[in-house]
Amino acid sequence: MYTVTSYSVAVAFCFVTMLCWGSWANTQKLAGKEWRFQLFYWDYAIGVLLLALLLAFTLGSNGEGGRGFLQDLRQGEGRWLMSAFAGGVIFNLSNILLVAAIDIAGMAVAFPVGVGLALILGVVSTYFVRPEGNPRLLALGVVAVAVAIVLDAMAYRRLASGGGRTPGKGIVLSVVAGVLMGFFYSYVARAIAPMHDVGGVMTLEAGKLSPYTAIVVFSAGLLLSNFVWNTILMAKPFVGDPVPFGDYFSKGSLRLHSVGILGGVIWNLGMSLNILAGAKAGPALSYGLGQGATMVGALWGVFVWKEFKSAPAGTGRLLASMFLFYGIGLAILIASRL
Repeated sequence: MYTVTSYSVAVAFCFVTMLCWGSWANTQKLAGKEWRFQLFYWDYAIGVLLLALLLAFTLGSNGEGGRGFLQDLRQGEGRWLMSAFAGGVIFNLSNILLVAAIDIAGMAVAFPVGVGLALILGVVSTYFVRPEGNPRLLALGVVAVAVAIVLDAMAYRRLASGGGRTPGKGIVLSVVAGVLMGFFYSYVARAIAPMHDVGGVMTLEAGKLSPYTAIVVFSAGLLLSNFVWNTILMAKPFVGDPVPFGDYFSKGSLRLHSVGILGGVIWNLGMSLNILAGAKAGPALSYGLGQGATMVGALWGVFVWKEFKSAPAGTGRLLASMFLFYGIGLAILIASRL
């Protein structure tokens, strides 16, 4: 199986993760013009699993190091399989709430508040799984990101008040999504087997999972739990009328289904590269740096989708400060591992 052996490559993978995690929601914005986000999300979940299986049977099944995907799946202990699966279930609940927040408040709010909070909790929880990096710098980076979250929430309150809207629902959904999202990664990280160099060949600890197997099991947990989480949101949506299941087949064109699947593929490409990078960079840094997606998502929302176009004067300064503090926080997180 393919493994990352260079720290610089690991950091590069984290940056690609940042772009993927910050950009996949554009597919929801595109599809959302024609049908409800709950319908989009079925295709998204399918795309996540398809990409995981593709990587498992290619990069995860070729090469001299580690174990092939099917062999690794057969030898995996139940507790580690369940840990990766639980990560998918938890992430799916958090992500579908994030998608609902995007639908209500936009990318420029849901990403900095929800994903930013997930960054803070994820860095802390994964650090306790594998304490790698300078803890003081990690803490300082987390504080800078927390300041950015507050600034973004303040900017959204100004936008919502100026437009006569109630800002509470979008912010609350983003916060709940962020809290849940902050813990899913540690479930996946602890299920992955450490790699050891034995006579020049990279081997995996028995019982635990290769990164590729963990991602497949995680993705299966995501898709299967969708029959619970998304079904509830279709019957009891936060905004609007219930969404009939039949709309998925009667209103979904090939283009709409393809856009949703593409969204899942983009997100899971970021997840897969992030997991692979974690072996070299450490899970705390790889997760924290990957969650720089907050800035990417906010940039899309502010400058492409013009979500703050009608905001009162002075809101731009809050957004500029938010981007500044996110940038500082991410730079410190990178430095914490150097």
